[in-house]
Amino acid sequence: MPFPDGLHFFDSIAPIAPRHWDALSPDPLPPHLRHAYLHALEASACVGGHSGWIPRHATLWDGGRLIAAMPLYLKTHSWGEYVFDWAWAKAYQEHGLDYYPKWLAAVPFTPIPGPRILGRSPATRRQLVDAVLHQVEGSGMSSLHVLFPHERDLELLRDSGLAVRHGVQFHWENGRRATDTDDAGPYCDFEDFLGSLNHDKRKKIRQERRRASMHGLRMRWLDGRSTRDGDWAFLNRCYANTYAAHRSTPYLNLDFFLRLAAGMPDQVLLLLAEREERPVACAFFLRDDEALYGRYWGAIAALPFLHFELCYYQAIEYCIRHGLRRFEGGAQGEHKLSRGLLPVRTQSAHWIADPRFSAAVDDYLERERTQMGFYLDELDEHTPYRRAAPADG
Repeated sequence: MPFPDGLHFFDSIAPIAPRHWDALSPDPLPPHLRHAYLHALEASACVGGHSGWIPRHATLWDGGRLIAAMPLYLKTHSWGEYVFDWAWAKAYQEHGLDYYPKWLAAVPFTPIPGPRILGRSPATRRQLVDAVLHQVEGSGMSSLHVLFPHERDLELLRDSGLAVRHGVQFHWENGRRATDTDDAGPYCDFEDFLGSLNHDKRKKIRQERRRASMHGLRMRWLDGRSTRDGDWAFLNRCYANTYAAHRSTPYLNLDFFLRLAAGMPDQVLLLLAEREERPVACAFFLRDDEALYGRYWGAIAALPFLHFELCYYQAIEYCIRHGLRRFEGGAQGEHKLSRGLLPVRTQSAHWIADPRFSAAVDDYLERERTQMGFYLDELDEHTPYRRAAPADG
C-alpha cells in the first residue's frame, strides 16, 4: 500500500509490507531488525498496550516507495533498554519536569548492536534523521535516545547534534590470533580455540566442561522448522523462571516465541539439554550468516556449570562448526572474559530538549567516556588469550 511522500509515523509495523521493510538496508538486516521480529513483538502484545513501549515507527516515502525507516517508540519508563538513564529521569523529576514519555529508537528488550536508521543510501538516512529530529523537537517531549546503533548511524547522529554514550559488551571472534607458534585464521574446532588461550583459562574451561558433562545430558540444536510447540513452551517456562529468580517480570511470552519460530524459522535456534528425552534446560539464540546472538537461558534444576556450557561453550562450538564469524554474548557480564569473549565498545546517542539538562548530560557523558576507556584498558590487561612473543631484537 503506497503512502504520500514525506515522513509518516506508524503505531504498528503491520501496515508496512515485510519485503519493503527488510529491503531497506544495502546489507541483509540482522534478525532482530527484520519485520517478522518487530511484528511478533507487537502481535504478541509484548509491546504496545500498557507495556510502556508505544510504537511510533518513523518512515520516509518517495513516489509511493518506502525509502527509509526507524524502529521508534514512545517510552513511559526505562525498562528493557539496557542503556540506563534512570538518574536522568530522577533529575528531571526533582526539578518538577516530566522525563516520560520519551522518544526511543531501539529494538525492545534486545541489546544487539546494529543499524537503527534504515535506508539504502546515506542521503535517505540523513533525510529521515532530519525529519524525525524536527518532529521530536516540536513534540514537547524530554528527549530522543538511539540505542546500540551501527557505526554509520552513529556518525550521522553525532553530526545531527546527539551526544554519544559508550558502553561495553563481550563478544567472541572466530579468529585464531597469531602467536609465536600459530598463524591467524578461523578455528578448526573447540580444541583449536582452547589452544589460543593461556594455560589457566584453558584449564578452567576444561574443568567446567567436564563438570557439566557429568550431568549426563544430551544436547540438541533445533531451528524454527524442527521445533515443536512444546519445545517453545519449555523455553518460555525456563525464561519465566529465570526472571522470577531475579524477582523480575518477563518481557516476552509464549506467543512471541511461537510467532518468531513461524515467521523467521531459519534465524531462531533453541538448544535443549535433555535427560532421558526430557528437557531440563535450554538456551535461545538468534543467528544470521555472520553471527550467533545469545539471548535467554533457563533450567528447571540447579545443575552446576550448565549455564556456562549452554550459553557459551556450546555456542562457540556452533559458530566454529557453521563458520560464523562471531558470537555476541548479550549485555554485561565480566565473567564472559575468562571464557574467551572479549570486551567490545557499544554506543548510544542522546538528544535532550532542555538546554540546562543537555549541558549537564554532555558533561557527564564526557567523563563517563573517559572512565570507559580506562575500564576497557583494564579489561585488555586481563585477556584470556596467549600473547604473541616479542620479536627478536
